[in-house]
Amino acid sequence: MPVNLAPPAAGQLHPVAGLKFGIASAGIKKPGRKDVTVILPAPGSTIAGVFTSNRFCAAPVVLCRTHLATDLSPLALVINTGNANAGTGDEGLQRATEVCDAMASRLGCRREQILPFSTGVIMEPLPADKIVRVLPEAIASADENSWLAAAEAIMTTDIVAKGSSHSLEIEGVAVHVTGIAKGSGMIHPNMATLLGFVATDAAVSTDILQRMVREAADISFNCITVDGDTSTNDSFILIATGQSGASHIDHWDHPARPALQETINRVASELAQAIVRDGEGATKFIRIEIEQGRSREECRQVGYAIAHSPLVKTAFFASDPNLGRILAAIGYAGITDLDVTNIRLWLGDVLVAEHGGRAVSYQEADGQRVMREAEITIRVQLNRGEAHATVWTCDFSYDYVKINAEYRS
Repeated sequence: MPVNLAPPAAGQLHPVAGLKFGIASAGIKKPGRKDVTVILPAPGSTIAGVFTSNRFCAAPVVLCRTHLATDLSPLALVINTGNANAGTGDEGLQRATEVCDAMASRLGCRREQILPFSTGVIMEPLPADKIVRVLPEAIASADENSWLAAAEAIMTTDIVAKGSSHSLEIEGVAVHVTGIAKGSGMIHPNMATLLGFVATDAAVSTDILQRMVREAADISFNCITVDGDTSTNDSFILIATGQSGASHIDHWDHPARPALQETINRVASELAQAIVRDGEGATKFIRIEIEQGRSREECRQVGYAIAHSPLVKTAFFASDPNLGRILAAIGYAGITDLDVTNIRLWLGDVLVAEHGGRAVSYQEADGQRVMREAEITIRVQLNRGEAHATVWTCDFSYDYVKINAEYRS
């Protein structure tokens, strides 16, 4: 079961003025499953995104990047689950384009104004005909209050729907930021399989929104890992509808931009952590804090070495304080001039290692006490600078293997 994670109540996700969701069942993988979602932003909305760094990126990722590079304002997002349309070559691009063309025909716009997204099994042909057939139903059902239904419709191996919502004031005007995401396995930075959609009713120019979505991704989805696998389909989209009435944020130094950025970052971080809490088979949520490094990149390098280690992750599942595995991961993280005698390691509130070995005060019983907890913090002091970074991960359980062994069944 997910670690201290419950699905949001419908009332917890604030509607964002100028944004509607429509949902339908195409039977892509399972009959009756709600598996197609359309997002309809108001005309004039701005949209920005960041996508997977996987060179085998999916056909919808290719089209999204291409369509966002045009000067045309996107008018719809079409999301399907059950099929990733990745590793499908030219045929995959053709089928994704068919979906875009069908949606554009319905809305009376150009295909470049449609952004497609897919998640599910890789190397399977996209059943574009099934998706196209239910687009009228999805469009007809669209309303502003379907955030939770959309969060459920985009799930694959997720157990819990993921959503977050916060508000702020810009010059006395209430502004809302709400987001949903899906992801449970194949989670690793750059991007970490996830889809994330965050929207605000603030007005933001496209170039500023692109910088904002990159910053939000950097401190959220690019700080999580479940299994070290970078997906072919990862996409994080930020939409600004401009319907709140607050002043237009058209330059980076606009006085309202930092507060809006902070709220967007908060929503993105809560979604990212929810993905780790719902990691496939997860029983422990692990926060890895690396301090006093020479650079943030160096701190992340150490954090990910720990977070990716199957030996570390299985030890946490077993609640076994075999903490030498953490030291080994720090040692092979790739920092060639690291002086291990300067490193200090804590497990929760327990000092485990210093001066190159076991701390004199460390007792096995203290380590076992912390390891039995559902949420655990690993803190590492490198003592070589002032930079820091945090990485969120989870343990590896028997169920992780079972879920992925049976993924296509």
